[in-house]
Amino acid sequence: MKDQIPAIEAEALARISAATDERALEDARVAVLGKKGSLTLAAAGMKDVPKEEKGAVGQLLNAARASIAAALEAKQSALQEIADRAALAGIDTTLPARELAIGGLHPLTLIRDEAIAILRRMGFALADGPEIEDEFHCFDALNTPADHPARNEKDTFYFDSGKLLRTHTSSVQVRTMESAKPPIRIIAPGSAYRRDEIDATHLSVFNQLEGLYVASDVSLPDLKGTLEFFLQELFGSNTEVRFRPHFFPFTEPSFEIDVKLTVKGQEPRWIEVAGCGMVDPAVFEAINKSRKDQAFDPETTTGFAFGMGLDRLAMIRWGIRDIRLLIENDIRFLKQF
Repeated sequence: MKDQIPAIEAEALARISAATDERALEDARVAVLGKKGSLTLAAAGMKDVPKEEKGAVGQLLNAARASIAAALEAKQSALQEIADRAALAGIDTTLPARELAIGGLHPLTLIRDEAIAILRRMGFALADGPEIEDEFHCFDALNTPADHPARNEKDTFYFDSGKLLRTHTSSVQVRTMESAKPPIRIIAPGSAYRRDEIDATHLSVFNQLEGLYVASDVSLPDLKGTLEFFLQELFGSNTEVRFRPHFFPFTEPSFEIDVKLTVKGQEPRWIEVAGCGMVDPAVFEAINKSRKDQAFDPETTTGFAFGMGLDRLAMIRWGIRDIRLLIENDIRFLKQF
């Protein structure tokens, strides 16, 4: 054994040194260290070595195994280096790398983030809620009567369970008032769903941004000042804003808001961008009933609410004439932003 082990080691080192590719190197490893390799079989013969020689023979085996393993690792590195050099042969490594395409944010994301940033500077906090809602949070708490067209299956997506896909993010306002006391100042961006026919100005899934401010002394001038500032920050300081009387079940008085749009080569025209109003006392009464307290006493509590479509804001901001462009993911359209 003492003579056999050095001979196995020498033969293995010679074979490793002569290997010219990874296949030859692997064959050399298996021939020596594999299950039936020469060094493995020699190690199996340790049981026949006299007791007094086992220590010396064991040391020889360990030294041979370590020497062969080191030679295999060194040869592997050398072969890899040769392969790397061959792979780079003929390639000019001083050439600049290929330019990587840089993506961008979707126009809806851009307009949403900008709108949120403006309103947050005004003290509004972000709020969120479920997109699958019940009729109380989507309609009843918002003073929407049972015969209102929005509650018809032709206008709203209902589930067999009786729940529905929210038709506006006003339900977030309701849930916020159920869980918090005045003063409340929140905005609720998110998706809403209606059974609209898809065309150049309508989608069945759209994006809303709604706001709510409730305290003890909120007034109509607060509402007008807030939204005028917001729209002028969004569209430019010279933007003209007007409020038109309207009707919403959950606000009284209620208004629709227009901005005057000026496009080069065209006459200026008014475009509707949002709806708003002072929170109807009936909404506060429904919230108190749900909360089982008088946190929103209609006699002492006032507030305003507003809502706008982010898709529409984006269309006005960038002159997009077909809302479907916002969902088609056409890179020719999106790369403009």
